[in-house]
Amino acid sequence: MTMAVFTFVLLIGNVLHEILPLLVNGQASFIAVAKALGLLIPFVFAFALPMAMLTSTLLVFGRFSADQELTAARASGVSLLSLAMPIIVLGLLLCGVSAVINLEIAPTCRVAYNGLRTDMRTALANFKLPEGEYLEFPSKTNEVTQTIYTRRNRNGNLQDVWVYKVDHTTNTTVMHALTGRLELDTNAQQMILDLTNVTILSPDGHSVGGDEFPVALDLRSERKSDIGISDMTFEQLQEELRKHRVTPPAPLKPIGGQEGEKKKGAAQKVWTDFTEPIRIQIHKEVAFSFACFGFTLIGIPLGIRMHRRETNIGVAVALALVAVYYAFFVVGQALQAHAEYAPHLLMWVPNFIFQAVGAVLLWRANRGI
Repeated sequence: MTMAVFTFVLLIGNVLHEILPLLVNGQASFIAVAKALGLLIPFVFAFALPMAMLTSTLLVFGRFSADQELTAARASGVSLLSLAMPIIVLGLLLCGVSAVINLEIAPTCRVAYNGLRTDMRTALANFKLPEGEYLEFPSKTNEVTQTIYTRRNRNGNLQDVWVYKVDHTTNTTVMHALTGRLELDTNAQQMILDLTNVTILSPDGHSVGGDEFPVALDLRSERKSDIGISDMTFEQLQEELRKHRVTPPAPLKPIGGQEGEKKKGAAQKVWTDFTEPIRIQIHKEVAFSFACFGFTLIGIPLGIRMHRRETNIGVAVALALVAVYYAFFVVGQALQAHAEYAPHLLMWVPNFIFQAVGAVLLWRANRGI
């Protein structure tokens, strides 16, 4: 029941925000809306399943404790661990289900949904540089390819922009700008990036900086990836990571001493920073697959300790725990420009915390502490 409720709530949120305006404006038929809903359901399942498992565990064991059933079971010689074992096993099985949904089904359905939604709406008159996606711009001769990534785009005002230039005849150049401005030249069909606070790591290993640096890209040769990294399956993310590993970012000339070590460190940092969003998404998809188990372990003892029959109390506690869990993901993604902190590993922290705290609380509850 909680699974159905959470799926409905999350589905309605997406429908009101993305589908309903298209239906009202006459840009979508009811059949197209039905297809969109069918594609959204598996994507919503990825979030609804862990939330439903936590909520149902809190409700069941809260009522179980409030009705003195736990006391009766203990008086009959049945321990809490024996009663909870089927629920724990169910939580482990749902981790497998979540893994299949998170790593394959949900991204595939989301991509199909985005494609359907794009077909339903009118094409945008102007090109927009999407946030958190890699766009490739090959030259006319395909000898040079530039990949653009920006963390934030607010009406053409860019933040944290990466330009990864691969010259297939020589080496690779990586450029990082703290801020920038996106301009479109419709006559020449070019996109102009006016980058500011720029650091450039050249193929010879020299790092230079500048206040301003313009980059012109030909939109006629733009090869936009079919999907963004947030909608890629696990295999696609691995392939994306391997693709950016093909050419080293900045082969350095042999320079001895402390200066050479600094340049090697700078090259490695730029390379890691550029691929960090992909690493974060990979670890996020895998780590989130284990949410059901952590929620189960912490939900059983908390339900017993709450000792309440009311459904609203259990739902409120579940939502609070889910907010804490997702907060680590938000912090990790916010730190994607600081690879030195290894934000991709932060995706695993909520699992470790919830499982460790849940195991301790369950052990204490089983001993009647």
